[in-house]
Amino acid sequence: MKKSNIWVPVYKISPKIARALMDIEAAKTIVERTALPPAAEAELRRAARVRSTHCSTRIEGNHLTLKEAQEVIEDKKTSFHGRERDTGEVRNYWNALLKVEEWAVKKAEFTEDLIKRLHAIVEKGKRSKPTPYRTGQNVIKDSASGAVVYMPPEAKEVPKLMSEMAAWVRQAERSGMPGPIIAALAHYQFVKIHPYYDGNGRTARLLATFLLQRDGYGLRGFFSMEESHARDLQAYYTSLAVHKHHNYHGGRAQADLTGWLEYFITLLAVVFSGARDEAAKYAKEGIPLEPEPLRRLDRRARAVLGMFARKDTITAQEVAAALGLSGRMVRNILTAWVKDGWLVVANASNRARAYRLSEIYRKFAGNNPKK
Repeated sequence: MKKSNIWVPVYKISPKIARALMDIEAAKTIVERTALPPAAEAELRRAARVRSTHCSTRIEGNHLTLKEAQEVIEDKKTSFHGRERDTGEVRNYWNALLKVEEWAVKKAEFTEDLIKRLHAIVEKGKRSKPTPYRTGQNVIKDSASGAVVYMPPEAKEVPKLMSEMAAWVRQAERSGMPGPIIAALAHYQFVKIHPYYDGNGRTARLLATFLLQRDGYGLRGFFSMEESHARDLQAYYTSLAVHKHHNYHGGRAQADLTGWLEYFITLLAVVFSGARDEAAKYAKEGIPLEPEPLRRLDRRARAVLGMFARKDTITAQEVAAALGLSGRMVRNILTAWVKDGWLVVANASNRARAYRLSEIYRKFAGNNPKK
């Protein structure tokens, strides 16, 4: 019987990794059992998304501040003079993050097609066709000295390596391997293969987020791993450089990945612990049953409900930006929500049409949680 081609990562579960995995499970359990007002939960999730978008793009050289990135995300500012590329990167990453969350909810399979579709959103926007792999060599150089930092495998090797990586992820999931381990190793291998000319780092971090969320480690969306990478970029890059030789075939291909795993898993444990502490501020004894009106709301409706924690009315444009959907689709959704009775039209004019919560849902809006 012919053995299928599959990536075989080299690593061991050190005591440090084992302890961190236990800390992750403990924090995950507490957060999942912490009762929060729906609007407060949605707001915490939105704030984490904004930080993730800002930090992941900033790691790759984006110059927008957190405030400017948030203005782009909320469509309060569509562009900054001379920084049109930065604006596009932030908007694309936000839309890619929303798509990742959607795929995670649907338990989408980890495939090369999913990777190509995700990269297309990162690089060109949400309506772009799946991106083919690079057809030439890609070299990573130090921006200051110009020295070669990393030489990825040749373009002709990329399809095989990507196929093997995707096959390993699927096999690891079937074997019951812990989600954080799978996410960490997939992140590493994607970056090392470097299948595209640009956007590899952002796509790798999004894929790790997808795997964590889909495999039960989304932590209700309260954390930003990208923010933690950005806080200490030197540690992030040093941990990825698992071998002293800069060439993929000079040692990186078969390198021991235990060091990278220790970095990723221990950092994730710290991030999860922080999210646990944040959620604990709003903890209540026991887990009250969710009122029937809230149980009827789907994922998108709950996200929109959270917008009312900061304002009394919302517009279709704001909802489109928050959900990453087209204006036409959002208008149809809003019409359905008004018909369902949880939203009402606050301003009926075509130019300034706005919506507010119906009376029965206002009590669920809550207040913006203190950061």
